[in-house]
Amino acid sequence: TMLKLLVCGEGAMRAGVMISIPQYPLYSAALAELSAVQINYYLNEEKCWSLDISELQRALDEARLYCNPRALCIINPGNPTGQVQSRECIEDVIRFAAKERLFLMADEVYQDNVYAEGCQFHSFKKVLFEMGPEYSETVELASFHSTSKCYMGECGFRGGYMEIINMDEDVKAQLTKLLSVRLCPPVPGQALMDLVVNPPQPGEPSYEHFIKERTATLSALAEKAKLTEQVLNTVEGIRCNPVQGAMYSFPCITIPKRAIQEAKELGQQPDMFYCMKMLEETGICLVPGSGFGQKEGTYHFRMTILPPTDKLKILLNNVKAFHQSFTQQYS
Repeated sequence: TMLKLLVCGEGAMRAGVMISIPQYPLYSAALAELSAVQINYYLNEEKCWSLDISELQRALDEARLYCNPRALCIINPGNPTGQVQSRECIEDVIRFAAKERLFLMADEVYQDNVYAEGCQFHSFKKVLFEMGPEYSETVELASFHSTSKCYMGECGFRGGYMEIINMDEDVKAQLTKLLSVRLCPPVPGQALMDLVVNPPQPGEPSYEHFIKERTATLSALAEKAKLTEQVLNTVEGIRCNPVQGAMYSFPCITIPKRAIQEAKELGQQPDMFYCMKMLEETGICLVPGSGFGQKEGTYHFRMTILPPTDKLKILLNNVKAFHQSFTQQYS
């Protein structure tokens, strides 16, 4: 809906939207559907998938040669990469958006899923307002949240909301029209949405039970995030950054040259070939990194950390055994 408001123009004036690579494929698909221009900026894998302002500037300057960049999308915590952006980084992004007159789109659906020591979620809205009126009264921001992540739906129930800051009132009226022609999400999702924005408060009958359940769910996810990183990093040919947040790991994998050649002969990306082989031989379904975008010559897969701990341990050991067998087979 936000993209429908932002996308306009033809040719070299067609609207461009900056998205992170690796990215959640929803973004590239939505941009393609609206005939907008996808502007890729790359996260720094060597620094735990951090975001560099110099990379944003590079991508923006190059894009201005062939389109009209209008929006910058940030996923924090990251999907599929699981990084958590620092407050300093968020402030830099806000300054960059203000300087370049970009509409900020903050995908914050994993905001409660932060596990790594020293990491903390900072909302774009909060940081924006703490930076003072120079930014809080001028930078246009849409932030998004969902019931289907965090500790509520855990990729089950569907429902969500967005908050709009500093949008022109006439434009907001058009936004309301666009939203009004859509059907509502299922009733259970709407009911859960109410609980997300109005959780039990101290003194209410269900508060202690709510806190106990929430703490147990998030603690288990933190344990599984650490377990995933530790096990994958014991495998020669797999390098996994710390899973700081969200619900996935996105490790880098080394694929032998013979396997790359066979994949090309089959018309497949090497990491798709790898993931299909794993699915066929183990029943484990991973998503190839090529589906999210990655730097040329690198290969990855995305794996969720959601299975129960006992099943996750079995899964990780099977991934480890498969990778060792695959590497030996194609060496």
